[in-house]
Amino acid sequence: MTSHTPADTFPRQYARTLRYTVGAPRSFSVASDGSRVVFLRSLPRTPAGEAPVGSDRANRLWTLDTATGEERIAADPVALLGGGEEDLSPAEKARRERSREGSAGIVGYALDSAGRLAAFALSGRLFTADLVAGTAVELPAEGPLLDPRPSPDGAYVAYANTAGELRLTRTDGSADWAFAEPDGPGVTWGQAEFIAQEEMSRDRGYWWSPESDRLLVERADDTPVRRWWIADPANPGSEPAEIAYPAAGTANAEVGLWVFGLDGTRTEVDWDREAFPYLARVHWSKGGVPLLLVQARDQRSQRILGLDVATGATEVLFEEHDDIWLEVFHGVPAWTPDGRLVRISDEGGVRALVIGDHAVTGADLHLRSVLAVTDDEVFFTASGGAAESDPEPGWVAVGRIGHDGKRLSWEAANDRPFTSVGTAVHAAGITVRATAEPDLPGTLVKVSRDLPEGVVVDDIATIESYAELPVITARPVFRFAGERRIPSAVFLPTGYDRERDGLLPVLMDPYGGPHGQRVVQAHNPHLNSQWFADQGFAVIVADGRGTPGRGPAWEKSIAFDFAGATLDDQVDALRALAEEFPLDLGRVAIRGWSYGGYLSALAVLRRPDVFHAAVAGAPVTDWELYDTHYTERYLGHPAERPEVYTANSLSGYAPGLERPLMIIHGLADDNVVAAHTLRLSSALLAAGRPHTVLPLSGVTHMTPQEEVAENLLLLQVDFVKRSLGI
Repeated sequence: MTSHTPADTFPRQYARTLRYTVGAPRSFSVASDGSRVVFLRSLPRTPAGEAPVGSDRANRLWTLDTATGEERIAADPVALLGGGEEDLSPAEKARRERSREGSAGIVGYALDSAGRLAAFALSGRLFTADLVAGTAVELPAEGPLLDPRPSPDGAYVAYANTAGELRLTRTDGSADWAFAEPDGPGVTWGQAEFIAQEEMSRDRGYWWSPESDRLLVERADDTPVRRWWIADPANPGSEPAEIAYPAAGTANAEVGLWVFGLDGTRTEVDWDREAFPYLARVHWSKGGVPLLLVQARDQRSQRILGLDVATGATEVLFEEHDDIWLEVFHGVPAWTPDGRLVRISDEGGVRALVIGDHAVTGADLHLRSVLAVTDDEVFFTASGGAAESDPEPGWVAVGRIGHDGKRLSWEAANDRPFTSVGTAVHAAGITVRATAEPDLPGTLVKVSRDLPEGVVVDDIATIESYAELPVITARPVFRFAGERRIPSAVFLPTGYDRERDGLLPVLMDPYGGPHGQRVVQAHNPHLNSQWFADQGFAVIVADGRGTPGRGPAWEKSIAFDFAGATLDDQVDALRALAEEFPLDLGRVAIRGWSYGGYLSALAVLRRPDVFHAAVAGAPVTDWELYDTHYTERYLGHPAERPEVYTANSLSGYAPGLERPLMIIHGLADDNVVAAHTLRLSSALLAAGRPHTVLPLSGVTHMTPQEEVAENLLLLQVDFVKRSLGI
């Protein structure tokens, strides 16, 4: 890691480094023969005559030789663009917003099956890199393009573009042609629709066959989706941006799948799309029929389908039902080499790894993802679930287990429970894992080779991080709070002395909702909370019911009731921790962003006896304005459960506001649109309740602008201190 600029304050450094992710290695892949690891990383900024200071945001494509540990740059975007600035299309900007991507340069790539050829986009143009020769070239393409992917044999690159086409180009540069063209307005080929990108973590819309002779291609038609317009009030002369937004209870894009042959054949894939409209996962591995995971709209039923690529017919291989909802996981469904399904299931109240007909992990583990399926093992990530034996919350580790459920072991570097795996990949006997610890800034990325016993790993190399060292040190104290053992982290001011300083005003700092785990065994994710603590607060982060990592019952206990369980657990954690820590329960504020913003506003509206001030950033205030897949999973369909939407939205509680409330919202946000804040503000005004609204012109849900992000932290501290009389 590199040193920081001497004049840096934490808010400015935190914003400039994109939360200390700039310069950190990421996006790892392993060549099929295990000879190299491929990854992205930017370069240190090195002023003339000075030591390296931080990193720029432009990622380069790197390789690491697993025999020697040598790293080298395979593609440099600055050189490929001739030193010019990137020019991103609106579609690419939207794609990056969906994936919360704030960096620049090469932000994604795909490899052929040998791991020799990489394809990537820069400024909407197509480039490939030969990872053995170390050369990169631009190929002819009709851009601006999205998501280029080489065929497994390296002869072609497929890509989507903003015209809605899926195109192919030969890697020798001899030809480029349209493979699929839109057959109507609103139709795109080879692109994941909004809901897949935002809620299913599926960011691709086509898949090559292992033999390179066919592609599975998504056709999406968003003409049924309701149109919204995002205006820029600071620039009244500019046209509002039109977006297709599938709000709860309204129509989704129509999604289908086709088999396209390089010989010109086209076959539509047939499944019951009326009953199972969501295409959640596609898996096509060598030697196995393609697998599709399709879900019902209410997400209580799903099917794993096997596809006959010659006819387009599908066969139901497994059907699953849950009375509450079914989750979608990374890496499954998949095949073992001998033809057994690999999946993750919540059967029996345990989130387990299932191979064939048998669960091979038990109640002591909570499966998170599948990393790889080898000839005789499955590599996965897991946490401890609700295990009473865990001394501290928040660990995640890499595990491996035989197809027969035997030989369960853990990577030695993940000496649970005091580390957390942020990223891991496995292929060809090589594991790359990025681990973090609470006492060390950043992440440690190690490349290891499997040993026969599968218990000890042989470290080949450590991939250096160029991320800046933070100007402050996080000091989380982890606890399971209260009778429900709510995972929590407590932060006190640096240098705090209880005898000298007495009780501290409290700042609750939650996300507190689905898919948002904040209490983790790591350092950097807690820096923001530590900085708030250093302003004179005791800061509490509590992962209550609904947050991931504690078992299916924990996650699903919020069904139809956001406003109850998630808020109750913040209150319970606060009161339980006050028995041990110096908390002044007469001065309690709460802040959060997105779901955390919703929870913060809810707290002062419904529990003013506990919370005395709130800062709500980009809050969802009316759940009928949020998207279908997320909202209907938790609250049901608004036409069927209108009372649930009323009870969990905020405007109805507006007359009860009696505490200071600041609401912050980016006016360019196309995920949680600014209408949420405006509707709550209107309800508060109608009820005669004073409040503060801070609109952010040109800012999206991510607030990436350095000055905006820095000043937001400072303004929040000032507001909370004034509101609590500090």
